[in-house]
Amino acid sequence: MRGRGPLVVVGDVLLDRDITGRADRLAPDAPVPVVEVASERCRPGGAGLAAALAAADGREVVLVTALGDDEASETVRSLLPPGVRLAELPLDGSLPVKSRVLAGERPVIRLDRGGGTPGAPGARVREALAEAGSVLVADYGRGTARALRAALGRAARRLPVVWDPHPRGDQPVPGVRMVTPNEREARWFVREHCAEAAGRRLTVDDDSLRAQGLRGALLAAHWRALSVAVTLGARGAVLARAECDDPQYTPVTADSEGDPCGAGDCFAATATAVLADGGLPSEAVDLATEAAAAFVASDCADRANWRADPRRPARAPASGAKPRRTAEITALADAVRARGGTVVAAGGCFDLLHAGHVQFLQNARRTGDMLIVCVNSDASVRRLKGEGRPLNRVADRVAVLEALGCVDAVAEFGEDTPQELLRRLRPDIWVKGGDYRVQDLPEAAQLREWNGQALVLPYVDGLSTTALALRAARVPS
Repeated sequence: MRGRGPLVVVGDVLLDRDITGRADRLAPDAPVPVVEVASERCRPGGAGLAAALAAADGREVVLVTALGDDEASETVRSLLPPGVRLAELPLDGSLPVKSRVLAGERPVIRLDRGGGTPGAPGARVREALAEAGSVLVADYGRGTARALRAALGRAARRLPVVWDPHPRGDQPVPGVRMVTPNEREARWFVREHCAEAAGRRLTVDDDSLRAQGLRGALLAAHWRALSVAVTLGARGAVLARAECDDPQYTPVTADSEGDPCGAGDCFAATATAVLADGGLPSEAVDLATEAAAAFVASDCADRANWRADPRRPARAPASGAKPRRTAEITALADAVRARGGTVVAAGGCFDLLHAGHVQFLQNARRTGDMLIVCVNSDASVRRLKGEGRPLNRVADRVAVLEALGCVDAVAEFGEDTPQELLRRLRPDIWVKGGDYRVQDLPEAAQLREWNGQALVLPYVDGLSTTALALRAARVPS
């Protein structure tokens, strides 16, 4: 059941600016990458992103934050989704702007500028907090939470309050339902505030789950919070309570490879929504962990408008820790080449993986130092093989391929041939299985663009997906 009042997000808004492009060379005057800009986008950051994510499922959300008359503040106002209402504090100065330059989806540099001081809250802000059904404090250490500390203390005594803390910000008010530091922040807070209580029970470099639970319990006692959820990135989260020796560990059950920027906001927003609907802290952490993992794995360019249903089960985790994102595979291939190694790519549908496929891939791996398998998407297989194919969906085919020791990475492509994918991967050797001739491969000419080589390796005679499927169809059920 939804809370009686709106979900109110209190905190510091930033303007996030991402400049993306490719970096294929170094500058002639300094050993720094030259990024050829392909796109540029802005979105609300900090408390603004948390509010947008909280409103993504149609929930009524009010954002209490400090905005001014500067260009960045006006941009944030225009970018907030319709489901977010503003209750503004005055801002003395300019809104902070955080600019990231990314090459191949990886940050190269971050530039920060601007900053101001929140003024005194007015009647509209006080009214928003008085009518709140739940509160999320997204504290980025720039003064908004501090300006409203007394009102937040009163709110924590009557409704669910989640506090996402920052080392430069205020400590949570007593009585909050949940505090959500990440692992690095939890270490810092314990070192600054709980060092004596930690004593010999905890070392700074201990990253075991036991240690994370102990940090959470120490902080819950220090902050007088009902619970502390320490988020661990790809490892999941630990939920702890003061004076409690059995913390709850929630692993990530979805593929969480991707851009982690904003994952903490997604976690905190989801947890607040679950608590607002009457959920327990344990339920909130379970669903928030799934939502944050799905958020990181998403390729959504406009993350302020990202949507997910945290109560829908996440997809199964990938087998092993092999990369799937093209940017990560490319980075791994570049590292192999930098060491003087040879990068091999092989392609196919691999619908029913059989001994012929395995021998082919093992032989392909022997020709170099890294094997990338380019696998056709479901739509691509259907176009090539006809209705009824594939027999196995691409997620299952990828999982089986990743389980092979000879395969270092798997990349999916949706076209009939992987030429566009190969242009990004730039393998040294392209291997195809079957009775092709090299000159008949559409990829062969492309490989020559970067001095690559195309090879054909035979499959094992008498084995094929079609033959196996026909044989299985004849077996009585």
